[in-house]
Amino acid sequence: MAGPGTPRRLSDRGATVRPAPVRPVADRPAGSPPPKEPLWRDLVGDVLRRERLAQERTLKDVADAARISMPYLSEVERGRKEASSEVLAAAAQALGLGLGDLLARAQGELIRLTSRTSAGTRRATTSSYDGLCLAA
Repeated sequence: MAGPGTPRRLSDRGATVRPAPVRPVADRPAGSPPPKEPLWRDLVGDVLRRERLAQERTLKDVADAARISMPYLSEVERGRKEASSEVLAAAAQALGLGLGDLLARAQGELIRLTSRTSAGTRRATTSSYDGLCLAA
């Protein structure tokens, strides 16, 4: 049996594989788990729920206006479903927002959360790119 760092043979081809070296993770105490990245669906859902509650509207009212089912909108708000851009646009419009407004608010929340968890570990950038990216 091969020990750590000892080459191992692959089948009958004679190729050897060396395990990847373990690299220390900087800026974390030994043994602590890496910070959890927020999920986009959670951020978008939080923004939708906050806006709906700020307008003092019911889930049923917004779901009807967006022409999506109330249980589905509830799951989107709770981050349980990854909604399509069409569903997000309909929910945003039902709340009087554009899709860009919804996504910009979610991006702001992402920046706020990640800058708090990774303070001091991020490099400064000179790019004018603001980080907002939307994939179809």
